[in-house]
Amino acid sequence: MTENFDSLQLENEENRPEKPNLLGVLVDILETLLLSVLLFFMINAVSARIRIDGSSMEPNLHHGEFVIVSKINYMIGEPERGDVVVFDFPRNITQEYIKRVIGLPGEQVHIEEGNVYINGVMLSEPYLMMDPQYEGDWTVEQDSLFVLGDNRNNSSDSHNWGLVPMENIVGEALVVYWPPDSWGLVNGASPVLASE
Repeated sequence: MTENFDSLQLENEENRPEKPNLLGVLVDILETLLLSVLLFFMINAVSARIRIDGSSMEPNLHHGEFVIVSKINYMIGEPERGDVVVFDFPRNITQEYIKRVIGLPGEQVHIEEGNVYINGVMLSEPYLMMDPQYEGDWTVEQDSLFVLGDNRNNSSDSHNWGLVPMENIVGEALVVYWPPDSWGLVNGASPVLASE
């Protein structure tokens, strides 16, 4: 009987998990922290998150919404008409603005009687709530963009202060991620030249 008890006790000791040693736990914690820091820098290298401040992009983007911005889209391609871009404000690069690309390098932008024309062709913009109540002519220089807010009459944009140099572009706004009831893609509709 004593033999059975001794063998039973021996089997229980073999099945018992080893106690974790302090060095192993510290190594696991350090690995987790290093991986977290690496992921943080990798994610921030290719994306940004911004908070919409103001009403210049209504009715499509609203004050207080948070947006994910892709920094790599324009590393591998060029901005297109209709893209919603985030950029460093040319007059104060510590401020970031978000606007829609209207005029591309080399184009003529003309606004008259509530319509936007690109090289003489009217632009159809189904995402606007109100037509612009201002007029003007602009020539988009090479390596620059002409941008406007979707809320044309309540937006500080290229019609006020001029062009955005390409070097100021942070990236393309892709997705609204906060608040949850606003989740969705940013570029729901794009402008179309009447000739297309």
